[in-house]
Amino acid sequence: MWDDILKDFIYLWAVVDPVGSIPVFIAVTAGTSRAVQRKIALRAIITAALVLILFIVGGQLLLEQLEIPLSAFQIAGGLVLFLFSLTMIFGESKPESEIEESNRANYHQNKAVFPLAIPSIASPGAMMAVVLITDNHRFHVGEQLLATVTMLVVLIITYGFLLLAGPIQKAIGDAGASIVSRISGLILASVAVDSVLSGIKSYFAL
Repeated sequence: MWDDILKDFIYLWAVVDPVGSIPVFIAVTAGTSRAVQRKIALRAIITAALVLILFIVGGQLLLEQLEIPLSAFQIAGGLVLFLFSLTMIFGESKPESEIEESNRANYHQNKAVFPLAIPSIASPGAMMAVVLITDNHRFHVGEQLLATVTMLVVLIITYGFLLLAGPIQKAIGDAGASIVSRISGLILASVAVDSVLSGIKSYFAL
């Protein structure tokens, strides 16, 4: 059980990338008071949690209504996660790309929701990940609850990182956050390949 929890934790840590969200948070809260920053961080985490829980509860049901086997979604999700991981490794790092996106929005969007909650914290990769780790056909309710709690723990840690954004940013700098994001991308690429192989094995009943 603990091995599964640790695997889910590492998986979710890679797709959520708490450290990579720090520069995004600093960019969208620049010039605001500490009280406002705390409110933005809390709202972002709550929004991200609700979005991911929605995918946990209804994501697989939607697939079943569309008659899409989860193994096919697992393969597709693994491929998408792999492409996503490549952008983290070789392209613009997560902080750089999402800060640029927030600047293009000129802050007309709700800062807590966009780009902080979505897509920085509850990224498309995270949405796919929570569906895969709570597969109704592979995991019983207890295991799904443990996976959901693990996801919430990752979000709580992310919230703590956002509250400590200033000191952490000074300690590791933009370059440090970029390095951590790229390492997370490498971990995510490994997880994505494993997801594709598992999906192929399940689909063809190997």
